[in-house]
Amino acid sequence: MRTQTVEADIIVVGGGLAGVSAAVAAARQGRSVALINNRPVLGGNSSSEVRVWVCGATAHGNQRWARESGIIGELYVENQFRNPEGNPVYWDDVVLDTVRREKNIRLFLNTEVSEVEASGPEGARRIDAVTGWTMGSEVRTRFTAPIVLDCTGDGLIGAIAGARHRLGKEGRAEFGEEWAPEEPVREFLGSTLLFYTKDLGRPVKYVAPDSAIDISRTPIPTSRVIRSGDSGAHYWWIEWGGELDIVDDNERIRDELRGVILGIWDYIKNSGRFDADTLTLEWIGNLPGKREYRRFIGDYTLTQQDVIDQTAFDDGVAFGGWSIDLHPAAGMYAEGAGALQRFSDGLFEIPFRSLYSQNVENLLFAGRDVSATHVAFGAARVMATCAAMGEAAGTAAAMCIERGITPRELHDDAREDLRQRLLRWDASVLGVRNEDAEDLARAATVTASGHREIIAAGEPATAAELPLADDLGIVIPVDPVLESVQLWIAATEDTTLTVEVFSTGRRQNVVPAHREHTVTVPVSAGPARWIDVPAVFAPTEPQNAVVVLRANRAITAHTDALTPGTLTLVHRLDSDDQNVSISTDELLVQWPTKPLRGRAIVFRAEPASRSLAPERAVGGYQRPFGGPNLWASAPLADGDAELRLDWDAAVTAREVRLVFDDDVDLELNTLHHHRSPHEVLPQLVRDYRIETHDEAGWHTVIEVADNRHRHRIHPLPSAPFDALRVVVTATNGAPEARIVALRVQS
Repeated sequence: MRTQTVEADIIVVGGGLAGVSAAVAAARQGRSVALINNRPVLGGNSSSEVRVWVCGATAHGNQRWARESGIIGELYVENQFRNPEGNPVYWDDVVLDTVRREKNIRLFLNTEVSEVEASGPEGARRIDAVTGWTMGSEVRTRFTAPIVLDCTGDGLIGAIAGARHRLGKEGRAEFGEEWAPEEPVREFLGSTLLFYTKDLGRPVKYVAPDSAIDISRTPIPTSRVIRSGDSGAHYWWIEWGGELDIVDDNERIRDELRGVILGIWDYIKNSGRFDADTLTLEWIGNLPGKREYRRFIGDYTLTQQDVIDQTAFDDGVAFGGWSIDLHPAAGMYAEGAGALQRFSDGLFEIPFRSLYSQNVENLLFAGRDVSATHVAFGAARVMATCAAMGEAAGTAAAMCIERGITPRELHDDAREDLRQRLLRWDASVLGVRNEDAEDLARAATVTASGHREIIAAGEPATAAELPLADDLGIVIPVDPVLESVQLWIAATEDTTLTVEVFSTGRRQNVVPAHREHTVTVPVSAGPARWIDVPAVFAPTEPQNAVVVLRANRAITAHTDALTPGTLTLVHRLDSDDQNVSISTDELLVQWPTKPLRGRAIVFRAEPASRSLAPERAVGGYQRPFGGPNLWASAPLADGDAELRLDWDAAVTAREVRLVFDDDVDLELNTLHHHRSPHEVLPQLVRDYRIETHDEAGWHTVIEVADNRHRHRIHPLPSAPFDALRVVVTATNGAPEARIVALRVQS
């Protein structure tokens, strides 16, 4: 056995996606990071040891334009390229490579931290060091750093240090939460084990071991959906332990879960109810995937109201979109649904104050131990949301080191600087406009070779018929005004079409919330032709409109490929998991996009719009928020696309940052739950060059082929220039170039 001491700027304990994102974010800010994980692989519940798919704000396609950007966004897109089949072993290496690529991270796997040195009074504690034991290597390591991040999920580090925290469910009166129990109760969301099956193509017998639990004596066969073809996270409802202590009783919980899995498999193989002769059990997890334990108390506690009402925070540093997803404490043995879900009408924000300790001055945290009530935690706990929190916490930690301040001081004195830093790195922030003083592009004149001036979708020659059996909603970005829409429709008889224009409430929402205009137009019988419909909407700032076509079975609309900034909603309840009870009172649930994902109603909007104009790529929000917030060029079939910046006087800069469109409306699940056949997202720019201009003319300084990434950073020569342009020659499939952000950093 040997001992060692490791000094770093920042210690991150926990190698799940929150910890990985925190460590990578801090390292990219130039800080030295010790990332400590007690397992042999990174990824936490998403790793090959547990195999839970990574859910986030997209909420399996229920939320719109909601996929996270930043570090977790990189992981999603990289996994789609490397691992389109969703192999959990390949995902391990996607995560590991991302960490090892950062020279400022020292990674310590198989290292359990159980000793924490802390000092100071209860109200002002400080972590001085943590000590871990690396099994196999027999190394005892004492880690010291000015800032510590607890990303352990269970919150062990902070708890030992004396950080205030919560366990279980708060009573309804404490935060006024409708979904909280009347009185506090120490119950949790349970833990889960998963299993994988394999078809061997020949009969395979199964003899249940003694540890298998006879599920016919439980409510499981009648209260849960069991299918022989399902495996992995389809069986998320194999959950137990909510009435116990998730940590103290971890071994008991694991044994019960494993016994039920073996009993389910016995039921599938030997009950005679399933076509399963050729199936075998390929893998069972042995490490329970935990959902909930300690939740730290920060300077702000996120509540149910913050999620449902989509509270806007001036220190919002991450967002979520998953439903408030509450499970019965009895888990798989409960006779009701395995989960009750309630959605907000769009994305909700997570404030920075929920990511640092109320009483341990150098402790930040991210992931399952976020400062939230049990109810709000039900929406914030999923892994991509945890990763977004991790990036925010890691970036904040780096800024604390830079400035020699505590997280609370960073909030009080520089929270907007933190938000701007996150936006610079294309992190998952909402409603934050680029006001970066170091971005020289904001002072330039922005022009382009052309842009999509008319918001439209589809061509009659390639359109497919769609009977107007349901109300349909066309999401159209409006800047500055909408006056009319033309629709390509046919009718079997003389009839009328009612069209309504709705605003969406909050700018991140894409639901018909407030009726702004109604008109009914006559439609005569006949084949498809253009019908002009007055559709008036004049918002005071750019935002989306939802143009609703009311159902009429005598009318046939048409669909074609989706175009930038548009979506199609269908007025129809859509729930594809029979183990879940979803509240249907929310507009988001009543107007899903999934039935027509990737398809648009054939339409033309008038007049010309600035929604996709070149200035949208400079000084903007960098994600859909009251519009698409990107430049979309004229079709590349007409020639190369150019986005150009001109300054009144020559400037010098150190780098160009480009953010390309990667269709954040598309869910990219990490394992076996994919919704796209494309390994490289077609909306991404593929081939481009960056040119600068001086008295001698234009000079190519960067040339890129075969790009497949959203965020690119290119160093620039130190020579001055008075103009810069990005010339796009090809995309990965989209007909036009799309640039979300062009930054020139001094």
